[in-house]
Amino acid sequence: MIQIRFAAAALVLALVPAAAGAQVLQERNMPLAIAQEIAQATVEACAAKNFNVTATVVDRAGVTRAVLRADRAGPHTVAASRDKAFTSASARNATAAMAEGVEKNPAQRNVAAIEGFLLLGGGVPVKVGDEVIGAVGVGGAPNGLLDEECANAGIEKVKAKLR
Repeated sequence: MIQIRFAAAALVLALVPAAAGAQVLQERNMPLAIAQEIAQATVEACAAKNFNVTATVVDRAGVTRAVLRADRAGPHTVAASRDKAFTSASARNATAAMAEGVEKNPAQRNVAAIEGFLLLGGGVPVKVGDEVIGAVGVGGAPNGLLDEECANAGIEKVKAKLR
């Protein structure tokens, strides 16, 4: 019995340094001002190609930070852009790449069943270095690759601020 108590005490003491060394988690996140700039630049990039789109920018957790819907953009574009942004932020990957992966690997098909996921091109992660701080989703161009081009143009416009 004494040996069991001694072993338990030793285990507790062994865990104390691990808990004492724990630090508060620090993460970068999408600020509102940059989210608004990305949304504006994205809609403008698509408008220059005569596409009426909605751009949604989310933070690293997939929470909406900014939405901008062009005049004449269809009502469905709001939900599509939000879901693409959420999918990209959650998976930390572009939605076009995810869709391609699902087509090549049938075992990944169930990814599309995750609530809020939309596996169509147009969702692009926003990064500071290698860290994803959010994502932009675009809906309304004639196809997902064109949506993605506009998203990338929006991110490129604020690239100098992503440090």
